[in-house]
Amino acid sequence: MTAVGVDLDGPGAEEVLAVVRRARAWLSRAAEPGSLVFWRFVEQHGPVEAVRLLRAGRGPEAVQALVGVRGQQDASLADLRRAERCGARLVVPEDDEWPALALHALTVAVSGEPADSREMTDRTVAPVPPVALWVRGPGRLADVVDRSVALVGARASTAYGEHVAGDLAHRLGERGWTVVSGGAYGIDAAAHRGALAAGAPTVAVLACGVDRVYPSGNGALLERIAQEGLVISEWPPGAAPHRHRFLVRNRLIAALARGTVVVEAAARSGAQATARRAKRLGRPVMAVPGPVTSAMSVGCHELVRDQELGAVLVGSAAHVIEEVGRLGEDLAPVPAVAPGLRDELSDLARRVLDACPVRRGVSPERLAAVAGCSVVEVLQQLPALEVARLVEWTGTGWRLAPAPRPAR
Repeated sequence: MTAVGVDLDGPGAEEVLAVVRRARAWLSRAAEPGSLVFWRFVEQHGPVEAVRLLRAGRGPEAVQALVGVRGQQDASLADLRRAERCGARLVVPEDDEWPALALHALTVAVSGEPADSREMTDRTVAPVPPVALWVRGPGRLADVVDRSVALVGARASTAYGEHVAGDLAHRLGERGWTVVSGGAYGIDAAAHRGALAAGAPTVAVLACGVDRVYPSGNGALLERIAQEGLVISEWPPGAAPHRHRFLVRNRLIAALARGTVVVEAAARSGAQATARRAKRLGRPVMAVPGPVTSAMSVGCHELVRDQELGAVLVGSAAHVIEEVGRLGEDLAPVPAVAPGLRDELSDLARRVLDACPVRRGVSPERLAAVAGCSVVEVLQQLPALEVARLVEWTGTGWRLAPAPRPAR
């Protein structure tokens, strides 16, 4: 494998990769993720040369402005050591475990962005690939996210939403799918817990350093995710969860998963934003319906109503897997409906049955008048209806047979 300006296949490849890793560690702190100008600069020159130019103040004016005073600082070695102390590592595009296939959608999406920085999509919503990922957990990143689904939703969730999110995540986990979410309160936490309960890996994508516990109430949950799944972030250890970073983080959730499910969302929410990022990346978008009276389901209903977005309504893990699984193989089963006795009756038999009273028995002549047929036709239908225990003879006429009493 080669990167711009470095050979990772020749002698001393480990030493070269260590240099590249430290360069990308520096870049992850030097500029905020999501900047297309910065990413293109690194892609053009390679991570090592990009760091050298920025440290010397000789980068393009637009890129140098993004780095600012951080260009004079170097905490890369301290960041790598801090990550090692908390059991984390820096995964770079030059590593074998880099999820290249999943993140390729970002590269494709960003290729259509204009060259003029004034016309580029805003950094908080631009589909820009990450320069590196800080990862905490035992799993191999590319393998863990290979078969994954993003479950996102409101922080101020309802009991209904948390139940649905947990059940979906649990059933997806049982069928070998990884659940990706944001580690927040509400739907995110319910999804992570559901996957863990199934013994399946789950991925929490943070908007802060992987060594930071945010939100603080999910400390035990994030620790368990780090032990059994993965906690990942674009920001180096110690980075604070600033508000704008959550918007940037959403594109990574959408990119790592094969599809995004919104369980609950208000009219304006980060979950809706994640769904729209997924759509731009060509990934399936799904939404769970809720009560029309619930403010937490308005966003889901709007996603389904948006014809341009094309969100698919889902109500089970089978529905989700049908959207993201193998074409023609992972199909959701058609709901089974137990056939009733009336389903097999002919039109004439149904009419005779409907003509029978509940209490008092009536003559075949009366049934023929109500059913709109001849007496002979009524007499032809009554024996079969009696065998099926739908009608009975009272001694004076025909009536509906009483429903059988349930056994005690």
